[in-house]
Amino acid sequence: MAGSTQKSAFREGVLLGLPFTLVIVPFGMLFGVVATEAGLDLWATMGFSALVIAGAAQFTALSLMGEGAQTWLVVLTALAVNLRMAMYSAALVPHLGQAPLWKRACVSYLMVDQTYAAATAAYEPRDGMPLDAKLALFFGVATPIVPLWYVSTLAGALLGSGVPEAWALDFALPLTFIAMLGPMLRTLAHLGAAFVSIVLSLAFAGLPAGVGLLLAAMAAMAAGAAIETWQERAA
Repeated sequence: MAGSTQKSAFREGVLLGLPFTLVIVPFGMLFGVVATEAGLDLWATMGFSALVIAGAAQFTALSLMGEGAQTWLVVLTALAVNLRMAMYSAALVPHLGQAPLWKRACVSYLMVDQTYAAATAAYEPRDGMPLDAKLALFFGVATPIVPLWYVSTLAGALLGSGVPEAWALDFALPLTFIAMLGPMLRTLAHLGAAFVSIVLSLAFAGLPAGVGLLLAAMAAMAAGAAIETWQERAA
């Protein structure tokens, strides 16, 4: 029975992950093209995608590398952009924190915006969902997403500047985040946090890369928590 539940959860995860492939492919191709144009060879480009596996941080690092920034600044800024993964990890602890270390390590590697968003949205309505089923669902979401990230990066790197500008691959990044965030805005706290993050991200746009995003994210979390506390007291 447990095996059947895991298979069902894995299939559900795959189905949840499939829609994201529509933006993962152009997003990965765009990175491959940009990395090639920035002077990275095929091995460096693929290693970048396989080791970092975080599009926003990869584009940020490439931008700084193109400007001749020091290595320490490139690494620090990429880490700053990716600090949201620490928030994702904290949010997943109640669901996956009891898993064996090697499984948590796999989740950590496969945790990107899409896998986190889809898995969390599936976990929250199901208080009694078994740990094995939650893991199976998470890995199911990653199954169509992660391999396509590698393949599309490879395609972009091989095609390089041969990709027509008319394809407008850069649409993939904002579209990805809109697709992830839209279904998650279900409560007043979610809406409040989103509003604060939008306003402060724009207000802090002039700060060094990554800093404004972090400040906006922290303020948004505080706003969401404050709204939830107010609602609980009002109830």
